[in-house]
Amino acid sequence: MYRGGVALTLVMLAGCASVDQGLLDQQLPKPPAAWTADASASAQPTDDWVAAFNDPQLYALIDEAMRHNNNLLAAAENMKAAMASAHIARANLLPTLGASANASRNAIVTSPSVAAQSGGGTTTVNKRVYLNNYSLGAQLSWEADLWGRLLDETKASYRDARASLQDYRAARLSIAGAVAQAWYRLIDARLQRELAERDVAGRQSNLRVTDRRYERGVASSLDVRLARSALGTSQANLAFRQRAEKEAERALEVLLGRYPAAEVNAAQSLPELHALSGAGAPADILARRPDLQAAEARMQSAGLRAREARKQLLPQITLSSQIGTSGPNLSDLVDPERLAGNIAAGLLQPLFQGGRLIANSKRARAAAQAALLDYAQTALQAYQEAENAISAEKYLAERESALKTAYEEAAAAEDLTERRYESGAATIFNLLDAQTRRISAESAYIDATQQRLSNRVALYLAIGGDFKTSESDAADKRAESGGDKSSSAVSGE
Repeated sequence: MYRGGVALTLVMLAGCASVDQGLLDQQLPKPPAAWTADASASAQPTDDWVAAFNDPQLYALIDEAMRHNNNLLAAAENMKAAMASAHIARANLLPTLGASANASRNAIVTSPSVAAQSGGGTTTVNKRVYLNNYSLGAQLSWEADLWGRLLDETKASYRDARASLQDYRAARLSIAGAVAQAWYRLIDARLQRELAERDVAGRQSNLRVTDRRYERGVASSLDVRLARSALGTSQANLAFRQRAEKEAERALEVLLGRYPAAEVNAAQSLPELHALSGAGAPADILARRPDLQAAEARMQSAGLRAREARKQLLPQITLSSQIGTSGPNLSDLVDPERLAGNIAAGLLQPLFQGGRLIANSKRARAAAQAALLDYAQTALQAYQEAENAISAEKYLAERESALKTAYEEAAAAEDLTERRYESGAATIFNLLDAQTRRISAESAYIDATQQRLSNRVALYLAIGGDFKTSESDAADKRAESGGDKSSSAVSGE
């Protein structure tokens, strides 16, 4: 009795709050009104970040991934499973009704010895008697949820279903971003491969010029060997770039749900990146990012399950009823005089279970605290990702601009050095250095352009940016229609 009294007191003192708001406020700092990396980025973002790239091919690729990506399809199935689990939990609130029907036929053999012993006289043959029995019944049972324990369980299950829906949306956003980044990496790989091919062609031209100069006695054998070495290095770099392009094609094909046959044709150039329209306020991402909404739903679910575990210490009241009829003939099943039934009520109050219920309550409470801390950490990491991407916008733009200047100047220096070398005013060392410098600068410039595009995609993912394609809209409608209309009433506080 002492344990039961202490447990009941704990339940009453625990209140009805399912989330420790004080701990959440302590562990999740209040975000500033504007981004610290760039206050001007707090304007509202575009409602379709894919459109911001003005790339029709990217639209088609993302649409294909929405239809065929296996991870996304698996997330959709997990969402359906979570919704079905919520429906199962809701069923506990309702009465259960069952029906039963039975029919039996028994044969009884009366032997002569048995008849004589029972005073029935003597007989010379066995007698077989057949007894029929038919029965029809119904059973009804229901637990009266006086303390709201079953309702808490149902609400928690619907929070889990909501989290699974947000997991699906997070997967959709993540895969769309991965397709965009893979697409621009593929274009970058193609441009790098084409640059390596031009480099090989230029080195071959150098070698031919150097061979002619050597034959005329103008160049030395050292010049020839240096030209051959430079050509070999360029050919090795070309092989590396060819391999990188094929791998980039296969990576994109897997995201699209295709066989990795390296058959995707990349665009001729990287798209021009326009200025960022905005990233919203820091606090906005709590409502925009689906992974944060999923973490919030799981935090709420864990709090509800902790509350449910505390209520396990309270009495449980159940009602049950049975009604049925039986008889040797089928007509007896509809005879009202043979109808019989009962109704019963039961009360179960846990008194002593070796501390199991109290320990279960403590475990659920700890799980709820852990879910709260996970949510706070996920939010902090989301702020970090957004701040990093906004900050990188400025630095990557400056880097791209500087590398563009370096490339243009290196290209002009290469043209000048080639003319001077052909006229004998420059050495092979000057020519090789100028060509290597130009190739390096152009390669770095291409990479910088691709990195700005990838960072812009990462920024849209970090702020939970939305996008619209024909398949994404259809998928949203399917996801919303998969939910139960009554879930909002059940899951609401």
